Amino acid sequence: MASSSGGGAAAGAAAANLNAVRETMDVLLEISRILNTGLDMETLSICVRLCEQGINPEALSSVIKELRKATEALKLPCTFAGILG
Repeated sequence: MASSSGGGAAAGAAAANLNAVRETMDVLLEISRILNTGLDMETLSICVRLCEQGINPEALSSVIKELRKATEALKLPCTFAGILG
């Protein structure tokens, strides 16, 4: 019987931990929105996991900015083609 109550305590602790993670991510998403980062929950979650794995946050930020610039540069020719065509 002691093992079943221990399992319940572990499940309760896991649920509490999951709730804490959700709350933390919600707060981070709100900060992200206030700072107008343009990151959605999935992207923000990936960034958090990368930082937890030791990736330099400033380097990650630079990579995201460069990827956005490259994406915009790829979109520009299509925009001009639509205007001119």
